[in-house]
Amino acid sequence: MLADFFRALVLGIVEGVTEFLPVSSTGHLLLVERFFNLDQDNFWKSFAVLIQLGAILAILAIYFGRLWHIATRMFSDPAARRFVIGVLVAFFPAVVMGLLFGHFIKEVLFNPWVVCFSLIVGGAVLLWVDQQDLKPRYHDATTFSLPMYLGIGVAQCAAMIPGVSRSGASIVAAMLFGADKRAAAEFSFFLAIPTMVGAFVYDLYKSRNDMTMDHSLILAVGFAVSFITALIVVKTFLGYVTRHGFGLFAWWRVVVGSLGLIGLALGF
Repeated sequence: MLADFFRALVLGIVEGVTEFLPVSSTGHLLLVERFFNLDQDNFWKSFAVLIQLGAILAILAIYFGRLWHIATRMFSDPAARRFVIGVLVAFFPAVVMGLLFGHFIKEVLFNPWVVCFSLIVGGAVLLWVDQQDLKPRYHDATTFSLPMYLGIGVAQCAAMIPGVSRSGASIVAAMLFGADKRAAAEFSFFLAIPTMVGAFVYDLYKSRNDMTMDHSLILAVGFAVSFITALIVVKTFLGYVTRHGFGLFAWWRVVVGSLGLIGLALGF
């Protein structure tokens, strides 16, 4: 039991640290699960999805005032209503792709080799975008055009391949469409809310008959740790990328992916 709580602690930290960074939380969780020999355990597979709610609550806590302002003015303020519609438009492609290809993706693509290659390729793309002399036109995530919201949503679908990174795909797309780094990162946070809540509800429903009281306690640990770590990371991340860009995260992806491939080749 103590070993399970330790695993929950580690996975909660990994989830909270990586969920909103462009490094792929799913990819890192899959590698950690393999390290702990949990990759064939159905409970731990569900655990990795369910603790995402802790990270989402961190976003809601940080942006509560701003989100409450939008929610209460959604029916009276055209700008607020347009942003809500934009988030739903960006969320829609992931729903379609998940319904059509979700089973195939989990059965075929959820393996450490795919994760490691995706980490490296995604790191190279992030590094390339970070080095471009882009001329941002949007400095507020709530003012993107509707076609831009849709384009970001389509790009996010690439993150269904583990190791690509949901936040990384949406940030890269937003920057290429004209958003500055801070606005791109913030919209990736907002888009995460419906995307991850949907995944949480779906996985909770699927695993409802497999949960025991012991599982609930383990989930509570992972949930709390992911909330606290995500709270710290998000507050730090925005200031960092505004000043320094995404180079650190790009190289992190390349290093982790390369070490992962070496480990897999050696039989770990």
